[in-house]
Amino acid sequence: MVVNLSRERYRVDLVELQAACEANYARLMQLLPAMREGSGTLRQARRIAMSQGEQLLGVLALEVLETCPYTSTLSVSQEHSLPWLRVPQMEVRVYHDARMAEVIGAQSARRFRGIYPYPNEAMHQPDEKTQLNLFLGEWLSHCLACGHELAPVR
Repeated sequence: MVVNLSRERYRVDLVELQAACEANYARLMQLLPAMREGSGTLRQARRIAMSQGEQLLGVLALEVLETCPYTSTLSVSQEHSLPWLRVPQMEVRVYHDARMAEVIGAQSARRFRGIYPYPNEAMHQPDEKTQLNLFLGEWLSHCLACGHELAPVR
């Protein structure tokens, strides 16, 4: 019996990555439809609550950090998370001309490569960029399906 120890090198699936980025753009435009209209001094923000019965599970916070003619940069984070759950934070670049939204930063990491050798110093997965964009899509889809506008406390 011969065991092949060499693994096939990971290749970026551009179709999958572009589809994820296009779907994320559509989801973000549903959540922040006027994001392109912001000016440099007025920041747009939206908070979407996720709850189960009376228990608040978390709040998705979207904030437009920068608006340019063809792009916007957003902060996407979770507030009021469960105590045992690490709070996700992402920076997302929205390309309005291409109708795509791409994760450009997560937690403290920025500018992800398409492919990482594995293992690597930061222990990124070979397809880290794709995984982050797919996660963003799942997160936004969940908020669109189950979230509600956070009512102000009186």
